[in-house]
Amino acid sequence: MASLWLLSFFALLGTAFGCGVPAIHPVLSGLSRIVNGEDAIPGSWPWQVSLQDKTGFHFCGGSLISENWVVTAAHCGVKTTDLVVAGEFDQGSNKENIQVIKIAKVFKNPKFSLLTVRNDITLLKLATPARFSQTVSAVCLPDANDNFPAGTQCVTTGWGKTKYNANKTPDKLQQAVLPLVSTADCKKSWGSKITDVMICAGASGVSSCMGDSGGPLVCQKNGAWTLVGIVSWGSGTCSTSTPAVYARVTALMPWVQEILAAN
Repeated sequence: MASLWLLSFFALLGTAFGCGVPAIHPVLSGLSRIVNGEDAIPGSWPWQVSLQDKTGFHFCGGSLISENWVVTAAHCGVKTTDLVVAGEFDQGSNKENIQVIKIAKVFKNPKFSLLTVRNDITLLKLATPARFSQTVSAVCLPDANDNFPAGTQCVTTGWGKTKYNANKTPDKLQQAVLPLVSTADCKKSWGSKITDVMICAGASGVSSCMGDSGGPLVCQKNGAWTLVGIVSWGSGTCSTSTPAVYARVTALMPWVQEILAAN
């Protein structure tokens, strides 16, 4: 009997920290936007990390994809002297049970170009594993051939500015529900800048903004939140009527798998 009980306990544990299923459920109003933001429920996006320099300044977001790896944007320019902060909600509070983790190695996609912002992805190998808990766990990665159609309602999160001209970023993690936008529609705003390694979302009264970079755009697949985009670039004024542009994770999965397998 004991062995059966243990098995079911581990099965429970597996679901507790399985990818893409937060132990604390997010609550989404559907009207939220990071520009004019809405506070997330603390701990409800457990893969969201803050990338901070050694002074504690938040400069980009990222997502835990396992205990040992974080994915972010190449344009964030992360260095091994920077820190990954997991389990954070309110950057103005010192009462939270956060994990501050050093970075062992930075793998920037060698095809990344700052000029075209193509292949805007970096993988960070953590020096010590993140301890998974109610407020710290991984997002699921998509398969390279997954299709997330235009119109799919997805969510982006981050501590980016809530107005483009705000002089500081918000303390509390913001969330926004926004639809995926087809490449054809996205090109109406951005023309030939949009390539096959990008995916667009928003233009719905919602936008990512400065400081959200590197953070997640997640959509649900089989009931689990899956990383579909990485906050990459967009309107200089964080316009909510122009789609924001994200690195398309499905297109970058072969490179991700290659790095993970070799390291």
